[in-house]
Amino acid sequence: MAAEVIRNGGLVAFPTETVYGLGASALSSKAAEKIFAAKGRPSDNPLIIHLADPGDATRYAITSPAYDKLSRFMPGPLTVILPKRDIIPSSVTGGLDTVAVRVPSHPIACALIRSAGVPIAAPSANRSGKPSCTTVEHVIQEMDGRVDVILDGGESDVGLESTILLPFGDHSVKLLRPGAITVEMLEAEGFTVILDKAVTERLADGEIPLAPGMKYRHYAPEAQVILLDGDHEAVLSYMQNRGDDCGVALIIYEEDAEKLCGKRLKVIGKRGDSLTYAHRLFAVLRELDADSDVKVIYAPLPAKDNLGLALYNRLMKAAGYSVKTV
Repeated sequence: MAAEVIRNGGLVAFPTETVYGLGASALSSKAAEKIFAAKGRPSDNPLIIHLADPGDATRYAITSPAYDKLSRFMPGPLTVILPKRDIIPSSVTGGLDTVAVRVPSHPIACALIRSAGVPIAAPSANRSGKPSCTTVEHVIQEMDGRVDVILDGGESDVGLESTILLPFGDHSVKLLRPGAITVEMLEAEGFTVILDKAVTERLADGEIPLAPGMKYRHYAPEAQVILLDGDHEAVLSYMQNRGDDCGVALIIYEEDAEKLCGKRLKVIGKRGDSLTYAHRLFAVLRELDADSDVKVIYAPLPAKDNLGLALYNRLMKAAGYSVKTV
């Protein structure tokens, strides 16, 4: 049924290993327009097309030796920007002459793509700017009545959207969005990795986003997120002083819970456990969103190495780049 909905130009919310996606046929301009309408998403924000196999990319894009080398990470949480073929409508790519290609590893996503027989354009299955959905309950809250079918695949494994890369030459890539395929993993494969400024900085007005998640405020709850930059003890001390303030919530590490006992807390995992942090982040932001009394959320600023770079990126965008040095 879900595959038929895709073929007929409808919308299907489906699980991937990263976050839930909002899918439609990547070969249909009208279907892409439905995605933008359901999300309330700006039409210049390009969509990722999801394929069943890395080799399928040659039908929709012009591949290269760099893509072939990167495909060792596929299926998996990696998206590669390639020159598009005319079969992909410009409405899918935000008017760009490139297309973002990904091969998810989640079995339900793979089965849906194969059964549909077309590439599936899919951003995250949430209203534009809000935290991405990592459970079907989140998707129902966001998309019930806006889509034709919602598929339940349990909790997302990774919890953060895919890494997005723009290859140039055979051995160099520009990192447009960090994710579970890290800079360190890419360097281990012989790639030179250049960070796009949008990974850590706000794009200026008028700059065209090359990939999803680069330009607009993303991943943000209703409450104001403020990131705390400083050594661990300084951040903890600041939280101890502010945690009882009216409307304040704290995202904390497991080891610090007892020191902040009695305050409005959300434990994100142990210090240094970036996998759990990534898996829990959007769920925690959504849990805090459900508490209408929460007006401000303080969270420690992650380090920018390994998976921490992806956490840094998502939190900076969720906070609107609001950082307090303590």
